[in-house]
Amino acid sequence: MTEEQQQELAPEQARLVEVTLDSGSIGRNSADVEHEREVAIFDLLERNSFALENHDGGPYTLHLSLADNRLVFTVGDENRASIMHVMLSLSPFRRLVKDYFLMCESYYQAIKTQPPSRIEAIDMGRRGLHDEGSRLLMERLKGKVLIDIATARRLFTLICALHWKG
Repeated sequence: MTEEQQQELAPEQARLVEVTLDSGSIGRNSADVEHEREVAIFDLLERNSFALENHDGGPYTLHLSLADNRLVFTVGDENRASIMHVMLSLSPFRRLVKDYFLMCESYYQAIKTQPPSRIEAIDMGRRGLHDEGSRLLMERLKGKVLIDIATARRLFTLICALHWKG
């Protein structure tokens, strides 16, 4: 399905209606990171653009997990029947996720004690890393899954929530 074909689909077709994370893949996170993950899932379900290439249309369900040093997107129909598995190497994401977590940690510490100008500077860096991760995700999914930048941003947040050991 091309980007033009995706745009022609009714919004209720080219979208995710359920997103789940593999509980065995979720790392231990702070309350702030857990909250960010919950907000990302809520926002993602409220508004997203998601379509499989070479598939007639959705809506879709998505289960994210980690297996054999790969990020696994298990895409199903609205009844959760599996349509396809997309596996992406974690290697291109490692540095970004690590840097993003460090920046988030700095941000959460800064909001407790730092002046607004310092918080804003850290937040700009955090957003920049988030944008970079979102663009990388879109690039890695190219030819398999079509998503818009807002959907990619929320999915990158969820990938970070699945942060792997190592």
